[in-house]
Amino acid sequence: MKKKVIFFEVQGGSDKGSDGHRKDTMPMVNALIDKGYPAEVVFFDVARLDEIYHYVKDNAVAYVSRINPGNLHGEAQYFSMLRALCEDGVIGMPHPDAMTGYGAKDALVKLTDTSLVPTDTYAYYTMSEFFYQFPKALLLNERVLKQNRGSTGEGIWRVQLAENVPPGVTEVPLSTKIKCTEATDNHVEYWKLGEFMLFCEQYIIGDGGMLVDMPFLPRIKEGEIRLFMLRDTPINVVHKKPAADADAFSATLFSGAQYRYDPPILWEGLINDFLSQLHTVKEKLGNYDLPLIWTADFILSDAPDGSDDYVLGEMNCSCVGFTSELSLAPRVADEIIACIKEREQLKA
Repeated sequence: MKKKVIFFEVQGGSDKGSDGHRKDTMPMVNALIDKGYPAEVVFFDVARLDEIYHYVKDNAVAYVSRINPGNLHGEAQYFSMLRALCEDGVIGMPHPDAMTGYGAKDALVKLTDTSLVPTDTYAYYTMSEFFYQFPKALLLNERVLKQNRGSTGEGIWRVQLAENVPPGVTEVPLSTKIKCTEATDNHVEYWKLGEFMLFCEQYIIGDGGMLVDMPFLPRIKEGEIRLFMLRDTPINVVHKKPAADADAFSATLFSGAQYRYDPPILWEGLINDFLSQLHTVKEKLGNYDLPLIWTADFILSDAPDGSDDYVLGEMNCSCVGFTSELSLAPRVADEIIACIKEREQLKA
């Protein structure tokens, strides 16, 4: 008898339907069952950690994580359990360290020696690092600061100089007036640079705290391009155009961005370039198996020769949903089965 594919969920939350599941979970479960692979949902509960671990270890060939770790009570214990299951031979979709490796904002810094990410992209884990580098970077161009936590644009700031700096300086003085636009709703605040940087301490302190700093790309106004990936295959492309307001740069629906769904063939140049570097991305982010379902977001830029270039702005693989396209479930099930068969062939 075949072992099961187990989908991890957590009870409660705004992402659940009337049956208590994420809307895209049961379509995957049922698609696997239809294809002859037993599958079920297990709700993670830190109070039942040992029981869940032993059940999955004994009964699963693979797990698929459908939990957003940032909203989970017992996140550290959940990741430890997933890590132990992978060590026991259960196929992780994804491995917990791939989940953090691809999803953390500082993944971009690890890719600065590829053509996907600008070389002047930095990660700040301490306030001293922040105060040393950021005023130098801001002197050269507008910046975007991204916190490692949160969603819907919270803690993502476009930072511009609001007054001229003295000639000949090597960094922006901390007393300089700056204009800061937050991606949550594109609202604008004016600060002195030093005071704003102290305000940003909240993003750096605590477990997993950090800020990523990269150049602002003005062509974000033309839209962000999200590749929806099944392992190494782009399934669709979401074109997310910010609102028309002059200061708007956020590509979230909440901020008024407009979404359009395109077939991959319309973005062939971007996709071919990304896929050609996928092996390098995988290698630099820990060399784990590519996530089952993940996304990569790009922003248009200008190449030195004047042609279009694309800059990687973010990746996510923690719990990417496809509730608006549930017809993808059989294709996801085929990919899960392919993962299992590949692992079986390696063991043979």
